[in-house]
Amino acid sequence: MTINDHKIKTPILDVRDLAISYETRKGDVQAVRDVSFEVNRGETQGIVGESGCGKSTVAFGIVNFLGRNGKIVGGSILFQGQELRGRSEEELRRLRGDRIAMVYQDPMQALNPSLRIGDQLSEVLTVHRGLSKKAAYEKCIVMLKRVYMPDSEAVMIRYPHQLSGGQQQRVVIAMALLNNPALLIMDEPTTALDVTVEAAVLDLIDELRREFDTAIMYITHNLGVIARVSDGVGVMYAGEMVERASVEKVFLRPFHPYTQGLMRCVPKLGLSKESSYLYPIRGRVPSPANLPPGCIFEPRCDYARPQCGQTHPQLREVAPGHFARCLFAEEIVAQEWQPSEDLIPDLAALAARKAEAAEPILHLKNVRTYYEQEQKSVASLLGLGKKRYVKAVDDVSIEVPKGCTLGVVGESGCGKSTLAKTIVGLEPLTDGKVEFLGFDISVPVSKRDLALIKELQMIFQNPDSTMNPSFTVGHQVGRPLRRFKTVPRRQVRNEVIQLLDAVKLDERYYDRLPRQLSGGEKQRVGIARAFAARPDLVLCDEPVSSLDVSVQAAVLNLLLEIQQEYGTTMLFIAHDLSVVRFFSDYVAVMYLGKFCEIGPAEAIYAPPYHPYTEALLSAVPIPDPSVAQKRIRLSGTVPSALNPPSGCRFNTRCPRKLGDICETEEPPCRDAGGEHRIFCHIPLEELRKIEPVVTVK
Repeated sequence: MTINDHKIKTPILDVRDLAISYETRKGDVQAVRDVSFEVNRGETQGIVGESGCGKSTVAFGIVNFLGRNGKIVGGSILFQGQELRGRSEEELRRLRGDRIAMVYQDPMQALNPSLRIGDQLSEVLTVHRGLSKKAAYEKCIVMLKRVYMPDSEAVMIRYPHQLSGGQQQRVVIAMALLNNPALLIMDEPTTALDVTVEAAVLDLIDELRREFDTAIMYITHNLGVIARVSDGVGVMYAGEMVERASVEKVFLRPFHPYTQGLMRCVPKLGLSKESSYLYPIRGRVPSPANLPPGCIFEPRCDYARPQCGQTHPQLREVAPGHFARCLFAEEIVAQEWQPSEDLIPDLAALAARKAEAAEPILHLKNVRTYYEQEQKSVASLLGLGKKRYVKAVDDVSIEVPKGCTLGVVGESGCGKSTLAKTIVGLEPLTDGKVEFLGFDISVPVSKRDLALIKELQMIFQNPDSTMNPSFTVGHQVGRPLRRFKTVPRRQVRNEVIQLLDAVKLDERYYDRLPRQLSGGEKQRVGIARAFAARPDLVLCDEPVSSLDVSVQAAVLNLLLEIQQEYGTTMLFIAHDLSVVRFFSDYVAVMYLGKFCEIGPAEAIYAPPYHPYTEALLSAVPIPDPSVAQKRIRLSGTVPSALNPPSGCRFNTRCPRKLGDICETEEPPCRDAGGEHRIFCHIPLEELRKIEPVVTVK
C-alpha cells in the first residue's frame, strides 16, 4: 500500500493540520502544529522522533487524554469519516473502549495492580459488549491464547505483578483487541522489553493487524522497529511533521536533514567501531515555548543557509508520495554528507590499541553469585528444610585485556547486572575468584583498599538512582576527586569544569541541580563522575538503553573518546546487539548465569554462532528495509535461576536441540579459533554451515 493509494479510500484515521496547545502561567504554548497524516484499515503508520517532539501528544490528542491544561486549537481529527473534535466526554469514552484502543509504553499504566487479570479483561466485554461474565471470561481466555500467552487459564487468576514485562504487554494488547477496534494506537509498546520479547511482540502486532484488519498508529523513537512494522512513516520534530512517506522511501532516500541525522545516529549491526562512527545531531530539541524563527531545525542543521533562519518551510511533496518540510530538500543527498573535521575520530588509534592489547587487567575464575531464597514453610522455620539458591551467576570465567571493551549481552534475568555488581563489590561473591590489577578483590567493596576502589568505577543504567537531588552537579562530580584526593582541594572546581567539558557540558552546569537536566545530560554527569578518579576499569550497566538515538550516539562517542584518551578498560552491559557490536572489542553472550559464547566482536556476528546468539541477532530490529533477516523466535521465557535446567541451560528453548545429550550433559567448550569459544553440543562443522542471520537483498 502506498501513500497515494490513501486518496482513493476513506482512511480509518485522517488527521489534518492538527494543532495542540497547553495553558501555562506565561500563556498558551503550542506543543503540536500543522500535523497531518492518514491511517488506512490493515495498515501501520509509524510516528518517529526524539523525546519532546510531540509524538505522544498527538496520540493523546486523538483520544482526548491531554489533561486539564491541554486543548486542541486547530485542525480536525476524522475517525471513520466522522469528526472527533467537539464530541462529548461520554461519546469519546464509548469510542475509546469500543472502536479506538491504546497500548502504552508501561503496561502497568493500563493494569490495576489490585485486580486479577481475568477481572480486568472481562470488564472490557461486559461494559462495551454487554456479555455475561461467563461468556466474557471464556472469550478473554481465547484472546490470551491468540496473543500466544502460555498457560492462559492460569494467567487469568494472577495479578499483574505476577507476570513478566512481556506477559504484561501481551495482556494489554489482548485487552486492546477484545472489541476488535478499528484503530489501535501504540505508544512505545516495546521500549522496555528484551530484544527477544520485543521481536515476538512486533511479530504479534503485525500478525494481528493482518488478521483483524486493524489500522495501527505506532509511536516510537526506534528506527529499526519502524522499518519492521510500518507501511508509512511520519518523522516529527519539535511539534511538526517534517517528513512523511512510505517506509521504503524514507529509509532509502530521506529528504529532510533531521531524518538523515537520525539515521546517522544508529549503529549498524555489521560494522565495528574501527570501521564506523556515529554522528549525533548537535544541540537538542527546542522548547515549544522558545522556538527559533524560520525553520525550527535550522540551529541544528548541517545544510542551513541564511534563508532558513528567516522563512518557515511548509510540508510539501518533493517526490511522488514523499513529503518534506525543507526549503532545499531536493538539493540534499544523504550520501554526499560529510562530517566536519572535529567529528572524525582517530579510528586508527583505536585499532592499534586493540592490536597492542596488554596483559589482562581483570580475571574472573569460576565466579558464582548465589542468592539464598527465603522459604516460609514450617520445616524451614525450624531449620530442617533444604536451603535453595537463585544461581544468578554460575561458574563464569573470563579475562579482559587492558584498554579494550568487553560487551556482555543477554536477556533480562541472565545475570549480566549481577556479574557487574559482583565485580564492583556491591554483591558478595559466593565462590570463585576476581583479580583486578593483580590483586584479589573477591570481597565486598566495604573491605577493599581505597586505592583499588579508585581504579574501579561504575556507570549505572538509571542516573536518577545514583544522583542526590539535593546536591549540585559540581558537588557530585567533585566528590570522588575529594574522596580519592585525585587533585588538591583548591583545584577541584577547575578539574570538575574540565570533566564537564569532556562530556560536552559547559561551566553553566556546575551549579545546576539534577532536576534541571535532561535524561541525556544526567547520564553525561554520571559518566563524568565515574571518570573523575581516572579509573583503570569502568563497568557500564545499560548506560544508553533509555536514551534517544541522538543522545545515545553522543554518549557512545563520548565513551569511545574517553577510552581513546585515557586507555580505560570497560565492561559494557546491554541487550541491544547492534550497540554492543559497535562499541565492543570482545563480546560474551550470557544465558541464565553462564556464558554460552565468547570471542572478538567480529567473530560473534558471523557463523559459527551459538543457537542463542543466532536467535538474539535475528531479533534485533534493523533500520534498513533493504536488509534480509532470518526469523528465529525463541519459545517460552528464560527459566528460573532458582531451578535451572540440567545439561545445557538453553535446551528448553533451543531451536537446534540435538536430543537427550542437551538435557543431561554440560555443553563442551568448542574452540572456533582466534579466541572464539562456543559452549554447545553441536559440532563446529555443523555450526559453520548455518547461513548468516543478516544478508543484503
